[in-house]
Amino acid sequence: MSNAESKHAESERAGSDRARSKRAGSWLRELVILVVVAVVVAFGVRTFIAASFYIPSGSMEHTLDIHDRVLVYKLGYRFHDPNRGDIVVFKAPHQWAEETGDGGDWIKRVIAVGGDKVAYDDAKGRITVNGKAINEPYIYRNAQGAQDPPSEAPFSVTVPKGRLWLMGDHRSNSSDSREHYLQSHNVMLSTVPESSVVGRAFATYWPLNRMTWLSAPSTFDSVPDARAAN
Repeated sequence: MSNAESKHAESERAGSDRARSKRAGSWLRELVILVVVAVVVAFGVRTFIAASFYIPSGSMEHTLDIHDRVLVYKLGYRFHDPNRGDIVVFKAPHQWAEETGDGGDWIKRVIAVGGDKVAYDDAKGRITVNGKAINEPYIYRNAQGAQDPPSEAPFSVTVPKGRLWLMGDHRSNSSDSREHYLQSHNVMLSTVPESSVVGRAFATYWPLNRMTWLSAPSTFDSVPDARAAN
């Protein structure tokens, strides 16, 4: 091979090496950008749209069992208030957290919203909201099929505006609005501000054999508006 041919071959190899190096650098930059974008999107989704929530206690059995994982939609309540029957994740009020030693996120069912009158009378055996008795098939049943009573004692409360009356489905094992009201008879300490709600649990996704949608029961559809009931 002549000197000219040798120099030409070396020049081609050098050019090819530079091209490969340039492609590798470009690919690496694209990969870094993709990873950064994925992290930002994941963070944005978790922060503003949806997140996973782990069930640590039996207060919502057997709608939600211990160790279940649910998906929580966080964006919806930016546009509308929580509805009766929704299962919501919320920041525990200070006194609730102080009594239980758990100051994290809690999960309960919305039974009544601001302005509603929620009551329980042993003689009727059902909770009423604005005078309408609600059927609660989701309330906990033990292994023998016996269902918890809706409440262990009567009560009658008008929920303040902007606040929620929340109850666990496992009534005999739930620190909730009912329990706190029966202890304190203080409606403000017994209800939760809407601003404390993180989002609505809309599906159970783990374990796989418990996958299901978490929709509000139809029993709440017939509850009259608080103003119409008064």
